[in-house]
Amino acid sequence: MIFEKQATAFTMQRMTLPYAVYLPADYDDKSDKQWPLVIFLHGAGERGNDLQAVYRHGPLREVREGRNFPFIVIAPQIEAPKYWACYAETLNAMLDGWLTEYRVDPDRVYLTGLSMGGTGTWMWGMMNPERFAAVMPICGTGICWCAGNLKDVPVWVFHGDRDDIVPIEESYTMQKRLSACGGDVRLTVYEGYGHDCWTDTYRRDDVYEWLLSHKK
Repeated sequence: MIFEKQATAFTMQRMTLPYAVYLPADYDDKSDKQWPLVIFLHGAGERGNDLQAVYRHGPLREVREGRNFPFIVIAPQIEAPKYWACYAETLNAMLDGWLTEYRVDPDRVYLTGLSMGGTGTWMWGMMNPERFAAVMPICGTGICWCAGNLKDVPVWVFHGDRDDIVPIEESYTMQKRLSACGGDVRLTVYEGYGHDCWTDTYRRDDVYEWLLSHKK
């Protein structure tokens, strides 16, 4: 089941963001069972005020195509021309709200995103590593001198070697810096792929198995 909602975050200023949420078929808000949560950050092309855009790629596209997941998926949306870095406090406040509204296991919260959302994944993960059990940035950019912030969080990075939008060197640099800090990081390079390496990534079973294998 997918629902469309809005969340209001009270930080330095009041911000409201729309988001789509997928709940597993046997989710029951009256049960004591807690569920893993995967947060998906969309790319630049999905910014705007049409929430249907967050279904174009990622886990919610998989749901639309008939896939069932054993975890909750939440996909917020931001407006153009802003970037995820503009919403750091808002995202944290929204996550606090989701942990209360839904039956989420706080030790099994995962973060992933593509392109601009991959950059957002690096950003949010490095700013608040204590919030996530694992992160999975896809063809994004990171601030390499902050990579050590993620040394205690498992990271799986994906990139196409012919990406002409975000050069693969961005992921190589983050991998090297994080490895040098003793981090648990792996990089999967798709040979012959351009910027879109996310479609095949989100179709894989092993990426979700990997995420769910981790717990804070």
